[in-house]
Amino acid sequence: MENKIPEEIRQKLIEYQRNEITEYYIYKRLARKTKSEKNAHVLEVIANEERGHYLLFKKYSGEEVKPNGFLVWFYSFMATIFGLTFAIKLMEQGEESAQERYEIIKPYIPEAENIIKDEFNHERELIALIDEEILKYMGSVVLGLNDALVELTGALAGFTLALQNTKLIAIIGGITGFAASLSMAASEYLSTKAEGGGKSAGKSALYTGIAYIITVILLILPYVFTSNFYIALGIALLIAVVIIAVFNYFMSVTNDLVFRKQFLEMVIISFSVSAVSFGVGLLVRIIFGIDV
Repeated sequence: MENKIPEEIRQKLIEYQRNEITEYYIYKRLARKTKSEKNAHVLEVIANEERGHYLLFKKYSGEEVKPNGFLVWFYSFMATIFGLTFAIKLMEQGEESAQERYEIIKPYIPEAENIIKDEFNHERELIALIDEEILKYMGSVVLGLNDALVELTGALAGFTLALQNTKLIAIIGGITGFAASLSMAASEYLSTKAEGGGKSAGKSALYTGIAYIITVILLILPYVFTSNFYIALGIALLIAVVIIAVFNYFMSVTNDLVFRKQFLEMVIISFSVSAVSFGVGLLVRIIFGIDV
């Protein structure tokens, strides 16, 4: 059977084998890591499909192939940090489409058509069944993160010009941010409770508050570790950009959104508020003659 397949095609088969057996081990590892029986079952089913694809290619290539150990570790790590859905969708994005990959081998392997159908239909349907709590409450995370970025970058810019004392700015910014996080969490609790819809009001408030307070801590850190208020503000704004980039990349992968559009929108809003607040802080300092 091996002689009927050109060597170039056989090498392609070996490459595809490695992809399939690597994904088999990734899904198996993710199934062991998840605490949800439902998610574990879904991942086991997908893993067995990938192993079936591997065995089919092996029948034609005649080769045993080892998985890519780094990719197995990498996607397992991504799942630990960002969740199952993110890791799996990131893995799917990183590959060529099944249609493009397997088109070249279809004349030699009739079963390739079935593999394409698995890749496009069944596998994606199974992935859609994965149930993660964080995705249910992503709206609450968005609320906390967006509000903290817009409010605190603006407040810090204003404080920087008005006070020009990094330690004082850090203290006032921390108090302001902590109070605002409690206020946002309370508002989200009341809003979710009023709306109903099956979501826990307590968890919604918790996700909002945690997202807010983490953002606050990250933004005021530069003011704790440097005495130059301009450098502190610059680093705080850079941290804001990194937070926006990471968060929007997560959203673009898990919800199939356009990263660039979402990212630029958040950056423009946050920095516009900061610029206005910076000017207000300068006016306050001039008008009231503040000298700290």
